[in-house]
Amino acid sequence: MTPVHFAFSSAFTLGLTGLAFHRTHLLSALLCLEGMMLSLFIALSLWTVQLNATSFCTAPMLLLAFSACEASAGLALLVATARTHGTDHLQSLNLLQC
Repeated sequence: MTPVHFAFSSAFTLGLTGLAFHRTHLLSALLCLEGMMLSLFIALSLWTVQLNATSFCTAPMLLLAFSACEASAGLALLVATARTHGTDHLQSLNLLQC
């Protein structure tokens, strides 16, 4: 495993462990998701460059577009949660009350 591959796989793993274990605020969960998507985007971009595959050149841009849509939906949920509940703590959210 090259150092570049190790860096991106460790960035993805750190984002995943942050998402799994540090779930106090909704904003921190969204930042962990964005870190995971950024590491996937860079890894997919480097993969297409290394393989010289022209058929996969649109895949990183498509992933980036979906990542932007995910980020906007997450921020909209964050704003809606902060307005209705007054906080972004995940402990205060209860799906049975909605």
